[in-house]
Amino acid sequence: MTQTSQWPVPPDSIRYVVPAPIIRLMSTYPLTRDLFPLAFGHYRRAAGHHMHREHHHDNLLIYCTEGKAFLNVEGEPLTVEAGDLLLLPAGATHRYTADPDNPWTIHWVHYTGPLTEDFRHYMGFDNTRIRHLGRQPRLLVDFNGLLSVRQTGFRTRGLIHAANRLRQLLAAVPLNADETSHERKTELDTIHNYMREHLDERVSLEQLADLAGLSPAHFATRYREQTGTPPIAHFLHLKVERACQMLDTTSLSFADVSRRLGYDDAYYFSRLFKKVMGQSPTDYRHTSRH
Repeated sequence: MTQTSQWPVPPDSIRYVVPAPIIRLMSTYPLTRDLFPLAFGHYRRAAGHHMHREHHHDNLLIYCTEGKAFLNVEGEPLTVEAGDLLLLPAGATHRYTADPDNPWTIHWVHYTGPLTEDFRHYMGFDNTRIRHLGRQPRLLVDFNGLLSVRQTGFRTRGLIHAANRLRQLLAAVPLNADETSHERKTELDTIHNYMREHLDERVSLEQLADLAGLSPAHFATRYREQTGTPPIAHFLHLKVERACQMLDTTSLSFADVSRRLGYDDAYYFSRLFKKVMGQSPTDYRHTSRH
């Protein structure tokens, strides 16, 4: 049974606990058994909110949008503030208390399933319990998507939908994290604008690194950490996207398309195109798409 806090929920806050029979169904149903919610909610200015769990059997994700709370997770003191995303994985003994002078406002979800560890790694919680994301409207939309299941009378289909909204929420965390640093986002915008403006050229790693004021090796490492893709690979993907657009909307030969994207050797670019798209330019142009 999911152990939620016994904090008395005021009228402007929400606690939704999934009934045990539906939890049993979701644990075996093909569309939900890998990952599904057990309880979720939204607490506003949660004065007096506290919890102590010695035996924590599910995962708890908390997004704080206002205020502050004090935690102790397996003996480690932590503070959660506005913009922080906290993950308390299964098995982690913990306790937390809202700051009495500035209590936190949170969205939260308890969840379980075989994919929880994979999502923990994917979300970037390998070496940390807290990720500072700042204010992320997309994350709030995803949490509120879970809450949309309320007032449906515990309909099975609604909760199956909520389970898949949970997967969407967790999968979007790295995308939200990419947007947290204004300075780095500005740097990425500069790099990506430069790439788009020079799709007709052969841009080198050194040129991109110069824009960032970094050595090529340092730039490549940092770019990949931020985006998950090597910079030159992303530039190539932009070229292939543009090539697809031209194949779709013009009668240009692929040789002409290649020249417009900086490749005099159409055969070479054709091989790059096929590597990205999984089909040759000719097959792409003649594939029916609606």
